[in-house]
Amino acid sequence: MDSQTVSRHATEPDAPTAGTLKPNALGVLGILFFVLSAQAPLTGIAGAAPIAVALGNGPGVPAAYLVAGLVILLFSVGFVAMGRHVVDAGAFYTYIGKGLGRTTGTGSAGLALFAYCTIQAAMYGLYGAIVSGLVASHTGLDLPWWVWTLATMAVVQALGAAGVEMGAKVLAVFVLAEFSILSVFALVTLFKGGGPEGLGLADSFSPSAALDGAPGVAVMFAVASMFGFEATAIYGEEAREPKKTVPRATYLAVAVVTGFFALVSWMLISSYGASRATAAAGKALEGGDGAGFVFAPIAADFGGWVGDVLPVLLATSLFAGILTFHNSANRYLFSLGRDRLLPLRLCRLNRRHAPWTAGCVQTALAVLLVVPFALAGKDPVLTLFSWFSGVAVLAMMLLYLLTSVSVVVFFRRARLDTRPWNTLIAPTLGALGIAGAIWLILANFTTLIGGERTTALWLTLSVPVVMALGLVAARVRGRAAAG
Repeated sequence: MDSQTVSRHATEPDAPTAGTLKPNALGVLGILFFVLSAQAPLTGIAGAAPIAVALGNGPGVPAAYLVAGLVILLFSVGFVAMGRHVVDAGAFYTYIGKGLGRTTGTGSAGLALFAYCTIQAAMYGLYGAIVSGLVASHTGLDLPWWVWTLATMAVVQALGAAGVEMGAKVLAVFVLAEFSILSVFALVTLFKGGGPEGLGLADSFSPSAALDGAPGVAVMFAVASMFGFEATAIYGEEAREPKKTVPRATYLAVAVVTGFFALVSWMLISSYGASRATAAAGKALEGGDGAGFVFAPIAADFGGWVGDVLPVLLATSLFAGILTFHNSANRYLFSLGRDRLLPLRLCRLNRRHAPWTAGCVQTALAVLLVVPFALAGKDPVLTLFSWFSGVAVLAMMLLYLLTSVSVVVFFRRARLDTRPWNTLIAPTLGALGIAGAIWLILANFTTLIGGERTTALWLTLSVPVVMALGLVAARVRGRAAAG
């Protein structure tokens, strides 16, 4: 049995049919919906924007989103250039391996899995808390958050096994719903000239506004909100004409996400007035309802019904992100199995060409990450969500940095693309920007996770430890193969 063909097992109802994922299953929009779902737009706005405004640079937060978007765009130039020559569901670890060596690439695979699984577990925590509250308030059925989380894991596993097209259709509905209501609010506010102090363009985008207060905190949360755009490359094998589709989807995703977060955050600040927004965000956080900073002006424009709809959309936003990261992680496991870096059985596919075994393993990992918090009686938002989302962002930033360096090294060796901007200048600038983002995250990590310094230290150390374990495992496996 080789890495391209996997035999059928008659005893399994969904026997594997091939060692390759289903080709020509996704177009630009299908991939875009997966990326936008990973960003969970409503979650990013309702969760990150109030903290960035209150603790960061206040009304200058929209400028922070533009800075983060520019850094990601520079990174994407090299990322796309590499993607034209390397198409693999392993994405990051494959890219890094091509430039920095197989051992480093394999070590980074463990880090990528760590990032995707921890961010998914984090979202499960917030999702369980929100759904538990919604069900209790509307039906009187008061069940622990982890009951809804475990039930949703089964649904996510089923949707993942149903195939990538089914997942894209489900995500399209959820993403359009949350994007629509936030976009309509932003456009209505824009066209009516803003709030009590006008649009406040200079208050949000001038250099003085961008650098006011603690801009590093704002940029940190802005970068964290863009987590997941790299999924464009993960679906390269399942894309129609991947050499065209993946670059288009990547650039479109970065442009849409950057523009969306910058516009919506600007209009939120404008709706309060630039001079009042920071105090309003701080008050919402002190009251334990940061999302209220976002929901209140939308309800004021559209009516009280929004107050009932937005929490539901927040739950569906999280569900969409959870499903996206499930698909991303199981494709990493699939690719590692196919490359014989993990057991070959992980690359078994069902009749819909979905990674069945890898999906089951990914769901099991989610259970292992979530259940200890439930057994310990920890608050799913203050611990599971806050801790794991912070550590996942740090891990992903390190992967971005390694990928940028790998792009430069790869094209200096292979000379497959000699364009200086695409293969040297942009990736180098992107790497410098990402290194700066990592420094900001480390300097403000306690704020990012909302925890104590000791907790922040242990979580920070987990990232290099995972990377080191991956490197050791790669070396051991390499020696075993050579022997």
